[in-house]
Amino acid sequence: MGLFSLSCLLLPIFLSLSPALSTNSEGNALHALRTRLSDPNNMLQSWDPTLVNPCTWFHVTCDTNNHVIRLDLGNSNVSGTLGPELGQLKHLRYLELYMNGLVGKIPKELGNLKKLVSMDLYGNKLEGQIPKAFAKLKSLRFLRLNNNKLTGPIPKELTTLSNLKVLDVSNNALCGTIPVDGPFASFPMESFENNRLSGPELKGLVPYDFGC
Repeated sequence: MGLFSLSCLLLPIFLSLSPALSTNSEGNALHALRTRLSDPNNMLQSWDPTLVNPCTWFHVTCDTNNHVIRLDLGNSNVSGTLGPELGQLKHLRYLELYMNGLVGKIPKELGNLKKLVSMDLYGNKLEGQIPKAFAKLKSLRFLRLNNNKLTGPIPKELTTLSNLKVLDVSNNALCGTIPVDGPFASFPMESFENNRLSGPELKGLVPYDFGC
């Protein structure tokens, strides 16, 4: 058999493997998350890394192409940290990790989730700053980070998220001023209460990070 004939024979095989390889990388990312988490209620018991893809795991939803589009671990009594591997879930649309015992910083790699529509991290013990990389989430409509231990200013870059409809950063330790551009013009003040924020931005009068 000639080299050309052999390549023609192998190409369809490689093409047929590519979706599985893609979802397997997503499975690897989720399994890496599992290794970071304490799971006393065995919510992640079905997360078997030996399977071809994670679409059969509980709390994981896939689309028709076996890409992970939703992660539902809200109120699951898990604790631990989030890692950069979550940024590999390129097709993710819903990230629901609210009301758990998550600690540490929010990975800036979550800014790679370009298809994300909703991110709910509220009700944890997350600290550090809100990543500026979130400005890359142009599809984001819901961002709820309330009831954590976040510090620093609200990234001004978030004013470019024209699709953002709901933002809640209340009950943290944020400082500086509240942006007024873009979608921030329509967010109620309740979204920002119980922080160290000094009120709406007064352009040209006080520094944006005033009070930080």
